[in-house]
Amino acid sequence: MEEHEKVVSSIADRVRHFHDRKTPFRIYHGSTSSTRQPHSEHEPVIDTSSLTSVVNVDPVAKTALVEPNVPLDSLVAATLQHGLVPAVVMEFPGITAGGGFSGTSGESSSFKYGFFEDTVIWIEMVLGNGDIVNASSTVNPDLLQGAGSSCGTLGVTTLLKIQLLEAKAYVELTYHPVSSITEAVQKIRHFTDLPGSCQYLDGILFAKDRGVICTGRMTDTVSEGVKLQRFTRAQDPWFYRHAEKIVSRHEDSIAEAIPLVDYLFRYDRGTFWGGRYAFKYFLTPFNRITRFLLDRFMHTREVYHALHKSGLAKRYIVQDVGVPLHSAEEFLHFLDENYRLYPIWLCPLQLTARAKTSPYHCTKADKLLNYGVWGPGPTNLDGFVLANRKLEHKVHELDGLKALYAHTYYTEEEFWEIYDKRKYEMLRTKYHATYLPNIYDKVKVDVAEEKRILRESWKAWLSAWFWSIWPLMGLYGVFHVLFRGRYMISSKSGRKLGPGTKVD
Repeated sequence: MEEHEKVVSSIADRVRHFHDRKTPFRIYHGSTSSTRQPHSEHEPVIDTSSLTSVVNVDPVAKTALVEPNVPLDSLVAATLQHGLVPAVVMEFPGITAGGGFSGTSGESSSFKYGFFEDTVIWIEMVLGNGDIVNASSTVNPDLLQGAGSSCGTLGVTTLLKIQLLEAKAYVELTYHPVSSITEAVQKIRHFTDLPGSCQYLDGILFAKDRGVICTGRMTDTVSEGVKLQRFTRAQDPWFYRHAEKIVSRHEDSIAEAIPLVDYLFRYDRGTFWGGRYAFKYFLTPFNRITRFLLDRFMHTREVYHALHKSGLAKRYIVQDVGVPLHSAEEFLHFLDENYRLYPIWLCPLQLTARAKTSPYHCTKADKLLNYGVWGPGPTNLDGFVLANRKLEHKVHELDGLKALYAHTYYTEEEFWEIYDKRKYEMLRTKYHATYLPNIYDKVKVDVAEEKRILRESWKAWLSAWFWSIWPLMGLYGVFHVLFRGRYMISSKSGRKLGPGTKVD
């Protein structure tokens, strides 16, 4: 802890320096799993990229004390040494503990445990004036509630205590084929109403009349007649492709045993199904051989890196949105009629009592169904903005919730009609965060500014023309993956990492 305290003290001094001079600043983490464009290199920043250690795993209390930039694969590796695993593990191994806490993250265990932030029971934070404080259910509880999903706009989170569960060797995953939107929603309702029946629950719609609902339970043994299946090696199938083949061959439910880590990060290779668009973009055959040969580029860390550096993030609709279960069918029909971006990921979410006090979870529902809507959007800027705004408005109409890691197209007035500005600003004032960017400024896409730059700058016009030539944008992104190192990683970070951790 001595080295941690030294680094946090340095961060606090720098924050205090900015506060005394009334200088706004942003936080540099060293990596991102957001599709939003990173901030300018010229803005004042607080560098937290060296906070990458698992400080302690307590097997008795079943907790882990971790710094914010510990990626999930490193966290899982550290906790498994003690026979434990986080209650909610996001599907991408490069997502960090701090990113999951501040960015509205859930996964297939969220129908039981809520968002990842709901499993964080204590945090250490440097406030906007440089003070170092703790927050828990008994000490500064409003800060703990408000910091989750705040996108880092209430202070600099420097340490988190995370709740863990007993781990087992495998997840026995049962694939339940469905043949309609109605059947998919009915099955999800059935399993969410019987929380003891499984520990993991999600689904994929491959078309409006074809999909799968997956239920999983941890086990130390492989049942007789159950096949062992892996997903993390280059020779293994991509999970969504494998699931699609299963439901095309079997009318009844079928089970497989999956090693726990392979299950937790089953969507990493191929980035769910987003990686297939890279094959289409480069006019490359999409088959098992090419997926094996190009496996290095098909993991989420590399995909995010290339997506940002190429600028192609602005051409794809990448939205995670949840609506109450009673409106789930209506929203799926809306997606089918207006977007048809199949497959669609389905992930039920439990809104905990703590989540309902958050300024950013403004829905009256107890249970939501999250939809992963990911795919190419309209090629012109106006059409692309309209498609995203139409999706956002439908979610709001249905009393839903939008994850703010993605591009956000609300006007400022619309945004604060949805989110609790009064509560949020009270927290910012109380905890000295008024010189940090507010959450709307952090997540918005300034469409008018982008148009102005394109209209007034001949350099921007020339750049847009150049990068529109196929496939220069994609090749530039691949170049950065091959030769320029990890996306957003600071070369200044030189801390020795703790056991079981690594730089994302």
